[in-house]
Amino acid sequence: MHIAVYVPLLLSLVGPLGARPLAERCEPRLATWLLTASALVLGTASTISLGLLAVTGLIRVPRLAALGHWSAATARHDDPAALSVALLAGLLLGGAVLMAVRMLWRRTRSLASAAWDAACMPARDGLVVLPDDAPDAFALPGLPGRVVVSTGMLHALDETEHDILLAHERAHLAAHHYAFVTLAQFGAAANPLLRPLATAVTYTIERWADESAAARAGDRRRVARTVGKAALAARRTPAPARAAGPALGILGRRGPLASAGPVPRRVAALLAPPLRRHPALTAATATVLAATALATAEATHDLHLLLRTVGAW
Repeated sequence: MHIAVYVPLLLSLVGPLGARPLAERCEPRLATWLLTASALVLGTASTISLGLLAVTGLIRVPRLAALGHWSAATARHDDPAALSVALLAGLLLGGAVLMAVRMLWRRTRSLASAAWDAACMPARDGLVVLPDDAPDAFALPGLPGRVVVSTGMLHALDETEHDILLAHERAHLAAHHYAFVTLAQFGAAANPLLRPLATAVTYTIERWADESAAARAGDRRRVARTVGKAALAARRTPAPARAAGPALGILGRRGPLASAGPVPRRVAALLAPPLRRHPALTAATATVLAATALATAEATHDLHLLLRTVGAW
């Protein structure tokens, strides 16, 4: 436990460095999976590490040690972490749990609100057209989900671009992109160091939807043109207020972790050849996640052995 318990914390510093390479060099679907898994695993493992360190401080307190029939004196002798480290870990753990619970509560409420809004929207083939001159388009998750498009956005695009727009938004619903965003944000809420991973996910899901629309349309340049036109139209006219939290759209996610795109990077990616799976980046990510899981398991086992030792008095 002397070393293993710190490995997830150290990898939380290194992991976010891979966010940009994964988002820019790896096929969007695979990149989204890898980034989401990294945020979730690293966020959970680092929280567990803080909990393990905090426990080593608690068993040094005589009154608390007596509750578990542990020897506080033995704990002070065999404890792998300094008391100051254990106290700091306890404070960080409290903050991590508080932020994670707050995020889950807010996200659950927003998803429930989105599902209710979607159920109340009369739609034809899942499409809702809003009579609003301000251009906007987004996918609203629900049972079933809805694609919401304003008349202003429809007027800004031609008929072929309408199909591309709908293909993009339907890809968000079909692939459950809001779930990837939720899981990545959960990891980032538990460990703020992982925010670059969560931010990258909000980009790769847009790239994933762009590529789905390109595959359906068979014309990457046309999709790039549609994305650019939609963004320019929205820039000229302020977009209407959309549902908070889970709404995803061709203009990009609007939330605390992302702004509107970034559209130029998406357009450039569509004008370039399709990205392929990147074996080196995939292997590196898998190695980091495996090391994190193994270190967490070893640290947990070591704490179990420590508790057995201090309990044998």
